[in-house]
Amino acid sequence: MRWVLIAWMFVISAIAYLDRVNISIAGRFIREEYRLTNVQLGWVFSAFLVGYALFQAPGGRLADRFGPRRVLTFAAVWWAVFTSLTALVPSGFAGALITLLVVRFALGVGEAVVFPASNRLVASWIPSQERGLANGLIFAGVGMGAGVTPPLITFILTHYGWRWSFWISAVIGLMAGAVWLLIARDTPAQHPWASQREREHIKAGLTQAVAGPGAQAAVRWGAILRSREVLAISASYFTYGYAAYIFFTWFFLYLSTVRGLNLKSSAFYSMLPFLAMATCSPLGGWISDRVTKRYGKRAGRCWVASAGLGLCAVFIALGTQAESAQLASVILAGGAGALYIAQSSFWSVTADIAGPSAGMVSGSMNMCNQIGGAITASLTPVLANHFGWTTSFLVAAGLCALGSLAWLLVDPQAALVPGRAADPALTIGKR
Repeated sequence: MRWVLIAWMFVISAIAYLDRVNISIAGRFIREEYRLTNVQLGWVFSAFLVGYALFQAPGGRLADRFGPRRVLTFAAVWWAVFTSLTALVPSGFAGALITLLVVRFALGVGEAVVFPASNRLVASWIPSQERGLANGLIFAGVGMGAGVTPPLITFILTHYGWRWSFWISAVIGLMAGAVWLLIARDTPAQHPWASQREREHIKAGLTQAVAGPGAQAAVRWGAILRSREVLAISASYFTYGYAAYIFFTWFFLYLSTVRGLNLKSSAFYSMLPFLAMATCSPLGGWISDRVTKRYGKRAGRCWVASAGLGLCAVFIALGTQAESAQLASVILAGGAGALYIAQSSFWSVTADIAGPSAGMVSGSMNMCNQIGGAITASLTPVLANHFGWTTSFLVAAGLCALGSLAWLLVDPQAALVPGRAADPALTIGKR
C-alpha cells in the first residue's frame, strides 16, 4: 500500500507543478495582455514563490498536526480556486498587476503544504532504507508535471486561449485531491488496505518512532536552528532552488526570445530539462539507497547529493557556451537532471533526523529552497538586462558548486532529539 500512496504523491507532485509552471508558458500572452515588462512578470512569478516559501514551515507543522491526508485534500481545493482566479483578471484592468501578485501569492500559500506533507507521509509509511527511492519517485512528479506542461499548455492556449489553460489545470487538481482523500491514511495502522506484514516491515525500518498526527510534541525551533545538519542542508537547498527555478520560470522565454526558437520548438526543447528531472529523480533515489545499503548513509545520502550539485554546476556552465540553441538545451537539460540526482537526499535525511516532526523540519528546509527560487525569478532578468543571459546562468552554476560543498558538513546519522530511536514496544499510529 505504501507504494500506491507514493505513486499518487507522484501524481499530486506533477499537478502541483502544472499549476505553477503554466504561468511561465502563458507568460508571454499575459505580459502582452496586461502590458507588463519582463521585470514585472518576474514579480508575478516571485509572488507565488514568496507565499510558497513563507508558508513552508507552517504548512509542515499543519501536516504534523492534522496529517497529510486532510491537509493535502484541503490544499487541492485551495489550488483550484486560486488557479482559476488567475484567469479571471479582466483584460485592461488597471489593477491587474496587483491582483495577479495577490492571487499568485495565495496560490503559493496553498501549494506550500505539498512536499512537507509528503515528507510527513514518508516518515510514517516508508522504512529508512527505502526513502531515497520513495522521495525520488515523488519528485519525479515535479519533472513530469513541468515536462508535460509546455506542450499541454501550448496546445490549450493556441486552440482555446491562455485562460482555459488555468481552468483546466484547476479541474485536474480537484480530481487528484478527491482520489487522495479516498485512498490515503496518515499511518499504516489506520489503513484497512495495509497488511500486517507490511505494517511490521515499515515499523522495523523506521529510524524514529512516529505516531499519528498530533500525538507527539513538535521539535523546538531552537533545536532546529542549532542543528548543523539542518543549516547546511537548508543552505544547500537554497542554491538548489536558485538553479532549479531558472528552468521553471525563465527557460521557455529564454529559448523563444534569446535563442530565437519559435513557439512549438520552444515548447519541445523546454521539455528536456523536466524530462531529465523526471528520469534522474528516481534514478538518484535508487542510487542513494543502493550506496547507503553498501557504504552507509554518509556516502549514500551526502556524497550522492554533493556529486549531483557539482555536476549541475558543470553542465550549466558548459550550456552557456554552446552556440546552437538545440545543443544548449540538451546540455542545460543535463544540468537539470544532475540537480535532481541530489533531490531525494534532502528529503530522506530530514525525514531521518526529524522523525515525527519531519513536516516542519523539511518545510523549514524547503523554505530556503523557495527563497532561492523567488530570488532567481526576479534577479535573472535583472542580471540578463545588465550583464547578459550567460551571467545569469553562471551565477546559478557558482551557487550549485557552493551547495555541493555544504553537504560535506552533514552527518545523516544525527537526530534532532537525541535518544529518540524507534522503540519496538511502540505501535505506529496509536494515539
